[in-house]
Amino acid sequence: MQDALRLGVAGLGTVGASVLRLVEEHGKHLAARCRRPIEVVAVAARDRSRDRGVDLSGYAWYDDALTLSHSNSIDVLVELIGGENGPALAVVRAALSSGKHVVTANKALLAKRGMDLAKLAEDNGVSLNFEAAIAGGIPIVKTLRESLSGNAVTRVSGILNGTCNYILTWMEREGLSFEECLKEAQRLGYAEADPTLDIEGNDTAHKLALLTSLAFGCQTDVESIYLEGITEITTADIEAADELGYRIKLLGIAQRTDTGIEQRVHPTMVPKSSAIARIDGVLNAVAVEADYLGEVVLVGPGAGGNATASSVIADIADIARGDIMPTMGRPVEDLEPYTRARMRRHEGGYFIRLSIYDRPGAFATIARCMAEKNISLESIVQRRRAPKSEAPELSLDALHVTSPQPVIMITYETTEADIKAALEAIRCENVLVGQPRMIRIERKPDAGTAQG
Repeated sequence: MQDALRLGVAGLGTVGASVLRLVEEHGKHLAARCRRPIEVVAVAARDRSRDRGVDLSGYAWYDDALTLSHSNSIDVLVELIGGENGPALAVVRAALSSGKHVVTANKALLAKRGMDLAKLAEDNGVSLNFEAAIAGGIPIVKTLRESLSGNAVTRVSGILNGTCNYILTWMEREGLSFEECLKEAQRLGYAEADPTLDIEGNDTAHKLALLTSLAFGCQTDVESIYLEGITEITTADIEAADELGYRIKLLGIAQRTDTGIEQRVHPTMVPKSSAIARIDGVLNAVAVEADYLGEVVLVGPGAGGNATASSVIADIADIARGDIMPTMGRPVEDLEPYTRARMRRHEGGYFIRLSIYDRPGAFATIARCMAEKNISLESIVQRRRAPKSEAPELSLDALHVTSPQPVIMITYETTEADIKAALEAIRCENVLVGQPRMIRIERKPDAGTAQG
């Protein structure tokens, strides 16, 4: 049997502590599978006194992760610090430059700096593995990088943020507002004290950028992703979606088109019959469409110490076995430049919710504005009551009307530019109360599922 593969773990939060426990508990099992022992020999963190629920006495301690990354006592640096710049970037660069393999769960770092770091890994003949950076315990990186090598991937999409999925699930189940569900998610530890990266869609965008590169063999470009979070979703949207046979999910979607690659993150109405609609709580799911395989959906825990540590160890096991692959599945020089697709018609159409003044001619005004922008309406329904939580407090005396009424419209396929232009035209007609709500609809159910 070969000498032990020596690990240095930088960052001892929830995931770091779980990595230490997993190596300790499954050491013999890992050695048998990898034909080589795997040992943690050193750790680095800022606070030595903090109780992390694991015995640290057997590991060399480094107050500075950068010093650990230069140490000749380790073969692999496990970076669990987080952040796209600062210590994490310096530590990873130093480790790769000194000929050490790196395993990381840092999606923000790779989404912004991934190409440079991947090239640095190649130049030094080492691995930069990141299974844990996308969808926690779901083995989507290995699936795209290895298992689907014989396929041309056309689309990858999914629920990539457990915090948002929990909030949307609880809004539907309990009829609570976004703000109430966010507070509950924070109380349970599913959301950070500052949840901005999650609820505004940035976390999903970082993961989607990496999935796009893996799926289509292109360079990452997180700045090209259309980004929309869930902060504006209301109980009225949730209720209307339910009545129409849909559920609302925050999806990250990347697909290859004739003009380039389209990347977008936004709330989406998905059919209740689809596999993705049934993913609730903090679970994640990733759907991949490929020419020979068809569609496969992988489902599992998207966060948490044990799930993420499982993916970290899977990457370490590959290194122990000598499986050294390019970071994005092919050498950086062979990755295509990212080409952003031109705007095209959204095949699923749009859900639009308006609150209008209840007066003669309002419906005709809305229909005219839509027609002028070549938007065909599949249905238009006036609901006779709005949720109490959303009843507007407005004075309508000047308009001599009774109360505003909610209107739901479903369009056939059209472009987002036309939708926005039509809604702006409607606003100028002074028939609206408040702002209109627009959500994309995905009509196609998932074809098949393989859960992992």
